[in-house]
Amino acid sequence: MTYDYLIVGSGLFGATFAHFAHKQGKKCLVIDKRPQLGGNVYCEKVEGINVHKYGAHIFHTNNKKVWDFVNSIVEFNRYTNSPVASYQGRLYNLPFNMNTFYQMWGVTTPAEARQKIEEQKAEAVRKMQADGVTEPRNLEEQALVLIGRDIYERLIKGYTEKQWGRKCTELPAFIIKRLPVRFVFDNNYFDNNYQGIPIGGYNKLIDGLLEGVETKTNTDFFDCRREYDAASGCHTIQGSDFRIRCKTVVYTGPIDQFFDYRFGPLDYRTVRFENEILDTPNYQGNAVINYTAAEVPYTRIIEHKHFEMFGPDVDRCPKTVISREYSTEWQLGMEPYYPVNDERNSVLYQKYKALAVDLNAAYSPQATDHNLSAAYIFGGRLAEYRYYDMAPIVERVMGLFE
Repeated sequence: MTYDYLIVGSGLFGATFAHFAHKQGKKCLVIDKRPQLGGNVYCEKVEGINVHKYGAHIFHTNNKKVWDFVNSIVEFNRYTNSPVASYQGRLYNLPFNMNTFYQMWGVTTPAEARQKIEEQKAEAVRKMQADGVTEPRNLEEQALVLIGRDIYERLIKGYTEKQWGRKCTELPAFIIKRLPVRFVFDNNYFDNNYQGIPIGGYNKLIDGLLEGVETKTNTDFFDCRREYDAASGCHTIQGSDFRIRCKTVVYTGPIDQFFDYRFGPLDYRTVRFENEILDTPNYQGNAVINYTAAEVPYTRIIEHKHFEMFGPDVDRCPKTVISREYSTEWQLGMEPYYPVNDERNSVLYQKYKALAVDLNAAYSPQATDHNLSAAYIFGGRLAEYRYYDMAPIVERVMGLFE
């Protein structure tokens, strides 16, 4: 069987790529090592609730073209991301806004809040100057000069150190170059025109994108025998129960694994989820609550029903499902989630990216590494070793086909 594209991974990049290629009349096969499609946006139905199995996903964008496209696949709801932070028994609204400042200091006007923040920022700058420093040397100093000590110590420090598994004084300053600060009573986390969740869950989006496309689950690309014939410009891929030829491999997995960790593995943070079904219709009253104190071992609790159930619908569903998230250091064999974009890993990724460019130059010299006729296309969070929100993934694939 001959295909135009073998797409490795059925996450958002792979599924969106397959959708547009199929619309252009290209023959595609999508394979995934997991038993289900959808990558990390996959939802598992539990007690009538769509549980975000691999972590919470909220679609948000300012790009109307992207928003109209995903809504042409499945209608999105009105969900607005308004997380809450819990610190030593007290709750604070996020992102940092007038509600947060009132909860923190009792201030009621933007002028009072600005004065408080500026006083604490000035204190941080004076301390750096006393040490003979003019630019923040680490994340802690960067945060202090951006927002001041109170918010840093209660809402940033513990959460960040749990998330990264490193002291804030050991993390580079660029990770937190800016912080969203709003002097209005607005708990909407995203500063985007459009946001929401697919009605019926993300499986509806993936199924719609892959409609008419051949797929195979429980199929690991690295268990397949792979050959490339330069004369015909075709790959031959043979698995345990299939053998195909294709012009292009679209690869969305870890780029270091693709090259057999030639320069050593890239670093990631990974997440462990502790799920619980509760006999109550409403556990915490919000989809996301961050636990920012260092002594609480998990980073946040997700209550999944609040992504899609609102008002009276919350109580009509008699049970709820929560997930406690624990951030840990990634090791080989674990699921990679967040790239660690420090200097070491950035240099290492560039070496792997150069291998990808050289590979295409050897196999398909007429094409660039992201040209649709290249022998290999590397795309997505793991293949490009960068954190992606969902909308930029869709936008990027649309750009490839445009």
